[in-house]
Amino acid sequence: MKTIGLLGGMSWESSAQYYALLNREARARLGHPHSARSVMLSVDFGEIEQLQHAGAWDALADRLAAEARAIEAAGADCLVLCTNTMHLVADRIAAAIGIPMLHIADPTGAAIRAAGIARIGLLGTAFTMEQPFYRERLEQRFGLEVLLPGAEARAAVHRIIYDELVGGVIREESRARYREAIAELAAAGAQGVILGCTEIGLLVGPGDSDVPLFDTTRLHALAALEFALG
Repeated sequence: MKTIGLLGGMSWESSAQYYALLNREARARLGHPHSARSVMLSVDFGEIEQLQHAGAWDALADRLAAEARAIEAAGADCLVLCTNTMHLVADRIAAAIGIPMLHIADPTGAAIRAAGIARIGLLGTAFTMEQPFYRERLEQRFGLEVLLPGAEARAAVHRIIYDELVGGVIREESRARYREAIAELAAAGAQGVILGCTEIGLLVGPGDSDVPLFDTTRLHALAALEFALG
């Protein structure tokens, strides 16, 4: 089994989900008491969040590239960046290492196409929803039409991620607001919705939507395990 390198802490709430998903799936496939070979480096999200909201993407790229090199030096055979938002600088990180970086949008796009879906809604941080890096990869590599909720919903989705979910806070009123955002996307023609922040799956699941939900945390973790077992 190859060793999966996890660059986590953005936030640790979702990084813990990656670790659990990898090991549960390894046990399910290989039998008890097997688990996934992995090495994780977890950053201080307080520092990362400040740089994100300051728009200091070059500094973030340099910081995460250095962390990725440390993961490679620790023996990882691939890199999994355990966050959607920081894939904004994925190309810079990938260029700094000599091991494959498994982009979070790729297993997501593949799962959407496998489901026969062409029009997909996207929820995530404002950075993921409003900047082109994520939508363009889905459009160009998978031929998807990506829909966004309106400005009010985008602001609410972003606020709940940073003010609540990254701190492990789950509120019913926030779940209701996410359900409204999902319903808004479905009404606009989305045949499914991407949970495009690794914390969103902590708040909503299939029972909160009339259309399929694509949990990027789960899809990314499973793709990493496929790589490790391949």
